[in-house]
Amino acid sequence: MSTNVVNNVPYMRTSREFPEELKELTLQIDKAYIDTANAVNNRTISLFPTTKPAITGEAWFLTGNQKQQGLRQVFLFTTVSTSIAHGIPFFDPARIVRGFGNYVDGTNPNSYGLIYGTTVAIAGQISFYVTNTSIVFVTGAGAPAVSSGKVIIEWVSNP
Repeated sequence: MSTNVVNNVPYMRTSREFPEELKELTLQIDKAYIDTANAVNNRTISLFPTTKPAITGEAWFLTGNQKQQGLRQVFLFTTVSTSIAHGIPFFDPARIVRGFGNYVDGTNPNSYGLIYGTTVAIAGQISFYVTNTSIVFVTGAGAPAVSSGKVIIEWVSNP
């Protein structure tokens, strides 16, 4: 494996021999704990909260090789006729790395995907974009009516 990469795979040994001598055992247990903590912490965290952002577990290095955290938040809606104030302090839309979501129409009921990142209406579709303060919906002609839905945005923290 090359040593000129950002990541080392979080690998946990499946077995370990511990010494019988107490001082050596203490050192090995400390090492085992650090190995376990590093492996557990180096994964994507599957939390999707609606009340405040969650750390995703992703590490980004966009500014001066400084580690920045990935964050995620879910926003629920029942209409696309108004935007959603996201309320995220110090938010910068340039730091968004993912935007996705879906909605359900109350008539059929079917589930449809939301399209992220366009300000142009697409016939039969609902899309959205994000500003410093809001999630803004763009509804194309003939798009199904919305009864409920969710938008998920993920962004990189400020350095």
